[in-house]
Amino acid sequence: MNRRQFVTAAAGTALASAAPRTGMGIATTCYMTAWRPKDTLQFLEHCRLLGAGGIQASLSSLEPAYVKRVRDKAEAAGMYVELMGGLPKGDPAQFEATLKAGKEVGALCVRSACLGGRRYETFRTREDWNNFVAESKAAIERGVRIAERLKVRWALENHKDWTAEEFVAILKQYPSEYLGVCVDTGNNISLLDDPMEVVEALAPRAFSTHLKDMGVRPYEDGFLLSEVPMGEGLLDLKGMVEVLRRHHPKLKLTLEMITRNPLKVPCLTDQYWVPFERRNGRYLARTLRLVAKHSQADLPTIEGKNADEALSYENANVKRCLDYASSRLGI
Repeated sequence: MNRRQFVTAAAGTALASAAPRTGMGIATTCYMTAWRPKDTLQFLEHCRLLGAGGIQASLSSLEPAYVKRVRDKAEAAGMYVELMGGLPKGDPAQFEATLKAGKEVGALCVRSACLGGRRYETFRTREDWNNFVAESKAAIERGVRIAERLKVRWALENHKDWTAEEFVAILKQYPSEYLGVCVDTGNNISLLDDPMEVVEALAPRAFSTHLKDMGVRPYEDGFLLSEVPMGEGLLDLKGMVEVLRRHHPKLKLTLEMITRNPLKVPCLTDQYWVPFERRNGRYLARTLRLVAKHSQADLPTIEGKNADEALSYENANVKRCLDYASSRLGI
């Protein structure tokens, strides 16, 4: 089965309705392992068939005619759109073009992340980390000015880069109505933050979400961390949704269920701690207690699956999350 056939076949005819059955949207990163969707219209159609309330995706073309097609299709289906775009590092022209397209497509916000990887894997020295901090803050400064000028809401994600404390400090530097957060409910476990405390800290500035559940298991150098279908992990998703909605009753909630092999968080190695200044044994002990309490023998994996099997598994996990969000979280 090719990827184009998958768009309609995987959803199933029972879900082929123009009216969403859940208010929760789907981020393209739900399909970053097997499918890797490239065309925004194709992804929008797939999510419509699944009954999702919206999408978070990059635009595969910034041409006005294509942008209009995406907007018209989303509006006809009653779905919201959030865009993904890079940080304005260096020449900000691409960033500005993305924000302009976001305005034209009717996007609720444009989501970016400062770091594409993981802090504890990316930075080998403290100097490397400090250089990243300086570069990121300069880019945020540029981005805020552009977002304010264009009047487009810009959401930075907590993307295994900033601890909750660091992220809140950055947000306080820029009290702009156009700078907010894409609140990821699971990422900061890898930085030894308490997941509910992260949501509580970032919720006041939430523009968007990557709503997910997480599973954990110890391994010799720390713990394994994995997205799992909603309701099968350790997160208090109902409580998190309540916190987010308390601050923003009309906030759209977007799913990021990444189906992949579990990630290693080597928090018991010396190298892990190099790019951290304020983490200490208290954070480590708290997180290891959390892992011990909620350890799962079976975490999702694509090991041993062929391309079609991985694709079906990826899509099945997304559908299970949509069902849970509708039936258990009231989304």
